[in-house]
Amino acid sequence: MAKYGKRSRGSEETQFLRGQIGVDGQALEAEAEEAGREEKDALLRQRAYLGRELFTWLLFRSERGEPIAMLDEEPLTVLLVGRTVLRGISGDASEVSAKGQLSAYAKIVKEALAEGLLVHQTRLRIQCGEQVFETTIDAERFAFRSAELPELLSEEEDERINERLFLAEKLVRCFDGLWNAFLEVRTNPSWQKTEVPAILKWIASARD
Repeated sequence: MAKYGKRSRGSEETQFLRGQIGVDGQALEAEAEEAGREEKDALLRQRAYLGRELFTWLLFRSERGEPIAMLDEEPLTVLLVGRTVLRGISGDASEVSAKGQLSAYAKIVKEALAEGLLVHQTRLRIQCGEQVFETTIDAERFAFRSAELPELLSEEEDERINERLFLAEKLVRCFDGLWNAFLEVRTNPSWQKTEVPAILKWIASARD
């Protein structure tokens, strides 16, 4: 019994040093799990906000009709199509939803942006060279839904499967290209000096 107790005390010391139990010997798993959840929630909020900035920036840039990035030496252009949802920052329950093929470019959307809301969910139509992709995506998860790929050219079933997989991968690469283009602008000192003022001027045009 004494031998077992000694090993138990040693185990408790090890657990204490690892932060698994407190000075009273009670497990800290609940606190650790709670802290983990809070950290995860904070990361999700941060990612969601950055995602909303991305979609709002894409909306702004897409009105110019110019390529936003390049992929495999082909230009990437984008349009926001279908239903567009705008939300406020964390803790703000405000939400505006615009429906219609090009509803993202409606006056109501710019008015919502002027009130501090950002694009949270939309449907992207991405054109890479001659190929057109579509997908619904939200700022929190960056998960593609209801994706539409370019028409398959292969005739054999095995080849069609491989082509579909290739195009699905290319859709991801297209989105990554847009994301990287945004990050390059977002992390540049010119973001606050030129890009933000240009976006605010564009938003203010809704009042004209």
